[in-house]
Order: sequence, then structure tokens, then C-alpha cells
Amino acid sequence: MLTTVRKCGITSDHLFMAGMASIGLSLVSWLSSIKVENVARADRWGIFVGEWAPTFFALGAAVRLDEQQNPKIDR
Repeated sequence: MLTTVRKCGITSDHLFMAGMASIGLSLVSWLSSIKVENVARADRWGIFVGEWAPTFFALGAAVRLDEQQNPKIDR
């Protein structure tokens, strides 16, 4: 799977940036939905989006290890 991800041109840096963006998007979605909807639903939106961050960070770490062990991947 990691080789396929790397062949698509996705690097570990991309995945780490996606994790950071997920944290920011979680905050933005919570702040914007709290004004429109009730607090419980806003909390669920923020938590839902925030749960993506660990996945992106874990994939980023795995791809980083793969990049170090196999530096050349043909696209």
C-alpha cells in the first residue's frame, strides 16, 4: 500500500500537512457549526474531522520509513 501511495506522488510531507490541516479544519468546522446548530452537533462535527489527523500522521510516519528504506520509486 505504501508503494502505491508513493507511486501516486504522495510524500510523507504531504500526509503530515494533511494531518495539520485536519486539526485546523476541525476547529473551523466546530466554530462555524456552533453558530448555526446546537452545541452537541457542533462538537460531533469537530470530533469527526479531528479524528482524521492521527490517521494522516500515522500514514506520514509509515511513508517516511518507506522513503528512508526504499529511496527510489518509479512513478
